[in-house]
Amino acid sequence: MTPEEALAQLRREVDRARVTAGLTKKMLAERTAQGRVRVSRTTVQQFFRAEGPIPSMDTVTALATVLKLDVQTLLDLRDVAADRKGEAVPSAPKSGGERGGALGNSSGHEPWLVGPIPPAALAFQHRTEADQLLGMLEDSGTAVVYSRSARMLPAGSALVGLGGVGKSQLAADYARTVLADGKVDVVVWVTATERSAIIDRLAQAGREICASRLEDPEHAARSFLSWLAPKKSAAPLRWLVVLDDLTSPQDMDGLWPPASSQGHTLITTRRQDAALAGPGRHRLQVGLFTPEQANAYLFEVLAAHERHESKEDLAALAADLGHLPLALSQAAAYLADTGSTISAYRQALADRATALRDLAPDLLPDEQPHTVAAAWALSIEHADTLKPEGLARPLLQLAAHLDAYGIPATVLTSEPARIYLARHRASQSGNQPRVQSRAKSAALSEPVSATEAERAISALRRLSLLTYTPDTPATAVRVHQLLQHAVRDTLTPAQRHETAQAAADSLMHAWPKIERDTNLAQALRANTAALAQCAGDSLHRTKVHRVLYRMGNSLGKAGQAAAAYDHYQRLAETARLNLGLNHEDTLVALANVALWQGERGDAAGAAQESADLLERMTRILGPIHRDTLTTRLNLARWQGEAGNAAGAADSLAELLELVTHVLGDDHPDTLTIRHNLARWRGRAGDAASAAEALSDLLPDQLRVLGEDHPDTLSTRGYLAYWRGAAGNPAGAVKGFAELLPHQLRVLGEDHPDTLVTRGNLARWQGEAGDAASAASALAELLEHKIRVLGFDHPHTLATRELLSYWRGQAEHRCSGLGS
Repeated sequence: MTPEEALAQLRREVDRARVTAGLTKKMLAERTAQGRVRVSRTTVQQFFRAEGPIPSMDTVTALATVLKLDVQTLLDLRDVAADRKGEAVPSAPKSGGERGGALGNSSGHEPWLVGPIPPAALAFQHRTEADQLLGMLEDSGTAVVYSRSARMLPAGSALVGLGGVGKSQLAADYARTVLADGKVDVVVWVTATERSAIIDRLAQAGREICASRLEDPEHAARSFLSWLAPKKSAAPLRWLVVLDDLTSPQDMDGLWPPASSQGHTLITTRRQDAALAGPGRHRLQVGLFTPEQANAYLFEVLAAHERHESKEDLAALAADLGHLPLALSQAAAYLADTGSTISAYRQALADRATALRDLAPDLLPDEQPHTVAAAWALSIEHADTLKPEGLARPLLQLAAHLDAYGIPATVLTSEPARIYLARHRASQSGNQPRVQSRAKSAALSEPVSATEAERAISALRRLSLLTYTPDTPATAVRVHQLLQHAVRDTLTPAQRHETAQAAADSLMHAWPKIERDTNLAQALRANTAALAQCAGDSLHRTKVHRVLYRMGNSLGKAGQAAAAYDHYQRLAETARLNLGLNHEDTLVALANVALWQGERGDAAGAAQESADLLERMTRILGPIHRDTLTTRLNLARWQGEAGNAAGAADSLAELLELVTHVLGDDHPDTLTIRHNLARWRGRAGDAASAAEALSDLLPDQLRVLGEDHPDTLSTRGYLAYWRGAAGNPAGAVKGFAELLPHQLRVLGEDHPDTLVTRGNLARWQGEAGDAASAASALAELLEHKIRVLGFDHPHTLATRELLSYWRGQAEHRCSGLGS
């Protein structure tokens, strides 16, 4: 084929692409402005006619991006045009490492490009990582681009991130920049998803640049790598090799580009492996978009489709998508294609019945090869092949039902989690779950070890499918919310139910009986809330899972009575709809509604609700059912809190007689009623009787429950209080002072009971005549409560009021002494 025929053929191919895209030459010129360079209409016309000066590499890249053609096709067109005009083109170096002259702009020639650089994404966002990458590669060596946070890491270290954050776009932007700036002579773009693709691209570079005649691709590839190595007898060669989406580090064995002061290797990968570390290799993490970048991206893309949305809607959509660039891109394309509103899209995204694939556009934007859901499938398969084989996928399934913003590692390594992993461990042939019933597998399968579970977390971390920060144990494991969605989409309804049950069991197992660590308690509540949101009816299909009760009680004990009340109201309604009005779990949920209604300040309402519920419980469950007896206990309490302390004491005395007869003297419920009876006798005005009853109760609790049981500690606190109320403030101070270190050891400094004891100790110090000590102690307590409970919490406000009182008393006494 003559040069003229080749030129005509290439021009026809370009024109076909232009016509197919529906672009005039003027429109084509305008569309290039979406990239990093604007190409004039005149330049476009001269390009197609092979007239005028040879366009720059940036111009060619911009045109190729808009036309969605291989950049090499347009480079061929440029070279044919140049040859036709008699202009010189760069001569290819000889095989075996000889160079036929220096390449690059320093010699007046365009650089060599082997392999197409991905086109710039529409509304490409400049990010700080681009500047960091430029600085890293100017220091020479190899840059390994990971995903997660936007900061440069020292050589030899790495953190893992997630696919879809724009690593390839960052690398492509860098490659286009150095080409446009004339900083390189050779650029080779390698799609490094498998070893054969790596070898083929490097061999292609050897044939095109070095005129290699080696038929064996691997030999040709190694010859090209040898040619890249610095040589004393040749002019310096400036080169860039991009290994995009390196899937397996082993694929690079024997194929790493050589160390060179003039050459750079840029890797994009989801992998974190020791094999990727090495001398001169730096690692940079690429994070999610910032909220500002995500909002700007959505605004620009949708505006290009003549859609102008409010900032609030764009911010909400970006947050729902977790600021993941790939997800933002495909969501914008879906909205543009379908005309759907952002509100409708967000509702569909939140609907557990909607799969991510249903929200993908028919034609993916920016030549993306995968939907969001498919982007991680290969990584999950790879993770499942890492040791311990077959555990990564089921562990990720568990994590997909928990809180995206932080899962305690103890949940994923708990015994219920490890039983689930053993039951669903993929076979080594085909990664298919072992087929066996839950009952049979529970009987025959031992749980995997805690070490194996931890290594499964590590396998997922190495493939950028989660992050793991053991120095923050309460939120050690994090999984992107869309990845969680994609993983849940792969499960059948039966698998979802079983996984949700296993996740709930794991939370319960990891939940300490005494919540000493407030961060852990908060994380467990957040994980339970996330599980409840995505589990459907799995946690209350036949009965309410006890983790939902644990969450409500944890909220209340943390001082969030209103939140506990709201939680139990929702739970009661859900139980009523799923289990029926008279189901035991519905009645128990209603009993907790009444309990926390009283705790949030409505004692009279709580008493009325408890009285109404007691009649139903007695009829449905029986008069001596534990839940019925508990409701009677709560009814007596709220009667007292509503102002009828004597009536509460009488009700408890009657209840004590029944419970002692049914359960015995040493039953914990019997001891609880004795405790409450003593308190209400004190509230009815008989402080001495209350102190005496609690003094009699304490030895029995020590014997039956032990000295560290919360009920035993509570009795010690009330005994000290009623001693003070009976006229012995020094005895109260002594009792609270002895109790406080015990509570600090057992409950921790942030536990509500510990804070109450500190407040009571301060109060009785003041009552004993030491107002200054009381004020000082309350000042310290107030700062602690503000940190733990918040500035406006009722308990914080009560402490502030008490502090004001004792400060006034201290000043008054000082004034009296000085007069």
